[in-house]
Amino acid sequence: MENLNISKRKDKINWNYDAEADVLYISIGNPQNAEGIDIGEGTIIRIQSDTNEIIGLTILNPLHRTLSSIANQRNPTRRKKNAITKAEIKS
Repeated sequence: MENLNISKRKDKINWNYDAEADVLYISIGNPQNAEGIDIGEGTIIRIQSDTNEIIGLTILNPLHRTLSSIANQRNPTRRKKNAITKAEIKS
């Protein structure tokens, strides 16, 4: 497995949120072209291919996922559609 380089602390973190697409872009230093590696759960790590340095993140649907999580925390008894409870299995 190849090593990834996490850059030393940079003074400049850039970010941009696209509300229409619900996508958050975070760049370490100035934004630049990079290879995207999907690590799951809507998170893409952006890597500069010649140095294997992590230069940014792209987070898909952060607002939607955050609001869903808050709603589930406020109403923990809320069941997912088509979920079957233990009581329903016994009957």
